[in-house]
Amino acid sequence: MNLDLTDKTAVVCGSTQGIGYASAIELAELGATVILMARNEQSLKEAVSNLPTPANQSHGYLIADFSDPSQVENQINDWVAVGNHADILVNNTGGPPAAPAMDATVEEFRIGFNNHLICNHILVQALVPAMKEHRFGRIINIISTSVKTPIPGLGVSNTTRGAVASWAKTLAGELAPFGITVNNMLPGMCWTGRLESLINGRAEKQGISADAVADQMKATIPAARFGEPAELGAVVAFLATPAASYVNGINIPVDGGRTQCL
Repeated sequence: MNLDLTDKTAVVCGSTQGIGYASAIELAELGATVILMARNEQSLKEAVSNLPTPANQSHGYLIADFSDPSQVENQINDWVAVGNHADILVNNTGGPPAAPAMDATVEEFRIGFNNHLICNHILVQALVPAMKEHRFGRIINIISTSVKTPIPGLGVSNTTRGAVASWAKTLAGELAPFGITVNNMLPGMCWTGRLESLINGRAEKQGISADAVADQMKATIPAARFGEPAELGAVVAFLATPAASYVNGINIPVDGGRTQCL
């Protein structure tokens, strides 16, 4: 099985912590040169310095705040303009604040779509031309199991993630003739800052301890535990490899068996 990503370049978004950073590590372990993309330069510098270099790669970073799509557009276009290209794009951005859909403002929906769908599309339009030229490309979107089953209390996130999944499925059909695949990895309950924040929020609302909320959540997972970022990053990395060349247009829940629908 060909898992070699030597001489490939990956742009990984939201990649200074959590699943994004874990994905960057796994891609680097397979030989890819990784360009991290996030808003905090100090965090980016630290993350880049800790990436593995088994193929003597020279990793780098781009600074952009995904709440401002113009920053993303300027950074990626400037990077491409000086002769750079990416073979792999990992779209990943922190989720919108938790709240029922009916309580969300129009502006909160607008922000959610900008952070996710709009920024994803900006990156794809900048990077796909070179992928087409090289007849190889991997676009991997880190979304959520809410694509399969909406999660109560995450109205803006459910709506935004569903739109990204539909966009990705459409692109998968359009780009397949050029050797480019588009897939979605759907994290379940993975121990990240986002999950910790959700647990603390529920604990406050229910008037119980965070540990009690965590136990409630684990009880819904057949594996009876939360996932680790590295476990999810490994799936992202596999989808980027030559071995996954015939995997296209799918949503892969990585959730310990929690998602009950097919």
